[in-house]
Amino acid sequence: MPETSPTLLGLEAIVAGYGKRQVVKNVSLRVAPGEIVALIGHNGAGKSTLLKAAFGLIPITSGRITLDGEPTSSPRPEKLVLKGVSYVPQGNRVFTDLTVQENLEVAGTSLRSKYALNRGIEHVFMIFPALKRHANRRAGTLSSGEKQMLALGNGLVTSPRLLLLDEPSLGIAPQLISTVMAQMATMCRESGVAVLIVEQKVKEVIKVAQCVYVMRNGVLSFSGPAAELDNSKLRDVYL
Repeated sequence: MPETSPTLLGLEAIVAGYGKRQVVKNVSLRVAPGEIVALIGHNGAGKSTLLKAAFGLIPITSGRITLDGEPTSSPRPEKLVLKGVSYVPQGNRVFTDLTVQENLEVAGTSLRSKYALNRGIEHVFMIFPALKRHANRRAGTLSSGEKQMLALGNGLVTSPRLLLLDEPSLGIAPQLISTVMAQMATMCRESGVAVLIVEQKVKEVIKVAQCVYVMRNGVLSFSGPAAELDNSKLRDVYL
């Protein structure tokens, strides 16, 4: 990613963790508008912790976050949502007792008008036609792949500029993961939304990402264009 490109989200020398335990140690990354950025690494490397810190779900010990160049050391999720940031946690988290339509309505409660909500829902249905077909089905009856579509839809209904995704492939059948990644890439092209994605399915996510950051033991071991991360280099920075 060229340094001259604009920065939508910037994480600068972030240190974060849980209580006195530091998990993320001096990590910096950036996401440009409309870009897919992959954050990969082994379990326990600090990827999800960094994503939570970026969305204000856990405090930052030091460093700063910038959105459109405006800095903060203590982001708040409700304010980030109003500024066009959406977070989708891992695990296909949907309201299982609600219908697909009701899930999207709940996810869009921050929108200021019924018109904006309806427009957001129709936008989700355009990206994921299967959700429109199942609009009146309870989310708990959907397949794992359909639940992940709905989780993404819940994140997209507010028409965010930036989507933070934590392991969207989790719980999805292996043969469907490439499809989910392709849908995400299509979503980005059609919506212009930027994505910072934490993902364990390394080969699949590298195919759709423009930039990759590799975390190991809380620090970055690689950052650069996805095209530079061939199998040999991936082994060097990942293992």
